[in-house]
Amino acid sequence: MTRGSLLVDHIGELVTNDGRDGDPLGIRRDAALLVEDGQVAWTGPARHAPAADRRIDAGGAAVLPGFVDSHAHLVFAGDRAAEFAARMAGERYTGGGIRTTVGATRAASDGDLRATVGRLRAEMLRQGTTTVEIKSGYGLTVADEARSLRIAAEFTEDTTFLGAHVVPAEYADRPDDYVGMVCGPMLAAAAPYARWIDVFCERGAFDADHARAILACGQAAGLGVRLHANQLGPGPGVRLGVELGAASVDHCTHLTDADVDALAGSETVATLLPGAEFSTRSPYPDARRLLDAGVTVALATDCNPGSSYTSSMPFCVALAVREMRMTPAEAVWAATAGGAAALRRTDVGRLTPGARADLIILDAPSHLHLAYRPGVPLIRQVLHNGVPR
Repeated sequence: MTRGSLLVDHIGELVTNDGRDGDPLGIRRDAALLVEDGQVAWTGPARHAPAADRRIDAGGAAVLPGFVDSHAHLVFAGDRAAEFAARMAGERYTGGGIRTTVGATRAASDGDLRATVGRLRAEMLRQGTTTVEIKSGYGLTVADEARSLRIAAEFTEDTTFLGAHVVPAEYADRPDDYVGMVCGPMLAAAAPYARWIDVFCERGAFDADHARAILACGQAAGLGVRLHANQLGPGPGVRLGVELGAASVDHCTHLTDADVDALAGSETVATLLPGAEFSTRSPYPDARRLLDAGVTVALATDCNPGSSYTSSMPFCVALAVREMRMTPAEAVWAATAGGAAALRRTDVGRLTPGARADLIILDAPSHLHLAYRPGVPLIRQVLHNGVPR
């Protein structure tokens, strides 16, 4: 398809996220947007819209930046539906089921893993997610972690090495040896395909000393830092992430005042994953507490087969408003610009000149409907890199 120029006009509500006039969403009414060469070239009043080679009539609907899902585990095999059913019957989530997925993933072919990632990525795109981060973490051998990241890199530039997801069964009595392997041959094999390194710093996974060692090795290899922290209970993960300059600490369900203060005084984003709380019947993070303290908050799906098997950012927006005391505007910002901040990206999560032309047209007049009409398929059309999908 020849790109040329494309005008999206008759926009009832345009969310730009430009932050002007004290409005973080930068809402413009009766607007238009011009796309050239896959980027936003102009936004402004519809009556001043320039000529273009092609035109999309938004019909008075709302137009938003594409969602930025900054936390997803898409490279896996099998499912854990029975585990979900057990939790709904009252069993507590402990993270132990990860090893079940590890076994299935190791046994799967490259083609099977690629097909799963492709299916989920397409599912996300249909629901408005134009940027996604994809983690490894279900291989936990040198070869399986490298191939997981190699496959993930076919679908996104934001790939994360999560060899420190859990200690695999064969190293259960030798966690120090496993950490040594993660820091040595596994990191060497994974780093060419990864932008980030992550650790599950939690009881039953990796303690602060092990997490620090692994993340330091990743930094030395040129990878940016991310961290799973404080999901299952209070712990050192959040403050460790801030200390190491992590782009994001994710989950943040159980926070002390010191954790909140550390986040508020840093550039580290708190990425909240309400799909995990929904799927594990756990307490939701207190987003209001973080926002009121001045912490930058992102929303992401945590899409994975065990604790959050959803690919829907609109669903997470609705949960954040209903269960985490976010306003609809805060939740939409967190799902777009917040996710971009968590990935340290300036080219996505906004619709301003120079940004990538990733946008969604709602089948609704306002962003409010994402929370107001939960579960309804409101994404009418998606443009990715300026191309209708």
